[in-house]
Amino acid sequence: MTICSNILATATVVVTLGTSAVAQGFQVVTDETRFVQLVDGRQLTRLGIQLNVSPNGGIQGRAFGMKVTGSWTWQGNYFCREMSYGASSLPMNCQEVLLSGDTIRFVADQGTGDSADLRLR
Repeated sequence: MTICSNILATATVVVTLGTSAVAQGFQVVTDETRFVQLVDGRQLTRLGIQLNVSPNGGIQGRAFGMKVTGSWTWQGNYFCREMSYGASSLPMNCQEVLLSGDTIRFVADQGTGDSADLRLR
């Protein structure tokens, strides 16, 4: 995987040695309506990354100068997305969503994989 795909796949790996996300002040988002309220009209940002997640299931933005497109659905308690950027694509992955203040955390593989923290602006 290239550096850019690693960044888009995880945005940033958050190491949480012995401390759960809830203990760090994160609350689990398990409802699509709540998720849409959080992201509607806001950008999800990280150094070099700006994404818009629309209520109608679209993902658009830029990452390190490359166009990002994708789609998402809500399945059970998880945000499920696929994305493409440049000539690369990320397959569908269902992710746990957590929130702390204006930080939204996505944890791949239904909460068992790498995590990505983005700021809601």
